[in-house]
Amino acid sequence: MSRRKDNYENSRWLKFKRWVDGEVDFLADGMETVKLPEPEGTAGTPEKMDGIPESGFDGEEKKILAGEETKGLLLYRKFYQVMSVLLCCSIIFVLLWTVAYLPEFGNAGNPDNNEVSARYIEQGLKETGAVNMVTGMILDYRAFDTFGESCVLFIASCCVMVLLKIDRNCQDDRTRKRLAEANDRLFEPKNDIILQKCACVLVPLILLFGVYIVLNGHLSPGGGFSGGAVIGSGMILYLNAFGFQKTERFFTEKTYRRITVSALTFYCLAKSYSFFTGANHLESGIPLGTPGAILSSGLILPLNICVGMVVACTMYAFYTLFRKGDL
Repeated sequence: MSRRKDNYENSRWLKFKRWVDGEVDFLADGMETVKLPEPEGTAGTPEKMDGIPESGFDGEEKKILAGEETKGLLLYRKFYQVMSVLLCCSIIFVLLWTVAYLPEFGNAGNPDNNEVSARYIEQGLKETGAVNMVTGMILDYRAFDTFGESCVLFIASCCVMVLLKIDRNCQDDRTRKRLAEANDRLFEPKNDIILQKCACVLVPLILLFGVYIVLNGHLSPGGGFSGGAVIGSGMILYLNAFGFQKTERFFTEKTYRRITVSALTFYCLAKSYSFFTGANHLESGIPLGTPGAILSSGLILPLNICVGMVVACTMYAFYTLFRKGDL
């Protein structure tokens, strides 16, 4: 029994769950803080110096350590600048090289002269079951392009989180004081009666309208991107009206991670299965339904829901991160 328990605690699934919940950072595993030794007789009387560990080194040794750190920073900045210039030049070269191979104006091989657009118009309803031609194109014929766009949103939010997230374990007194002064939670609840009463009326309507746009994306103009933006705006309005304490009752950083990871994983697996069966001329077993009905168009409806959840979470995450540096 104990061996089974140990295997479960060391399982990959449990480690992945802890990483999604933010309890473990695998990038920091095995890293320890290295401290310089203190000379005898100087313990208990440390001197503080920016960038130098607290120890009993004399002034000459501190100057040497500071000089080594400054030299390392200068080398890193020069390397960063050189690599930035090389990257920009490489991107410009690739773009110019690609433009040089574009077909001439009026060429028969131009995209507007091929059969792809005609296939979308003539066979789109039959093959996808979506009344909305645009949704059928982006979530069926070009579904992996849309998956890439959703991943871009998720990666962008992760990058912003890395750059702006507050370090709760920071021990610098000045930094802690500055972060405390900038924390919006000190001024909550704001108790703006007009904003709160308006939010009580508008937020449910905004969320319902966003859900309607997502669910009817295959029947009418709309879809996951536009509906997710509406839902995200409703969550932001609720946050401004009632503050972080009430909002975090149902939406926290763990909620954001679970929703985005689950939505992107389902999207990838569902379309991988659909493309595999289609490429091998196999029956997928996913019914297209009756065109015009809410439960139709095969995988387009659940994929729209996945995209809407990712967009809504990304909008809310961006707002909270830029507002107070934490989600």
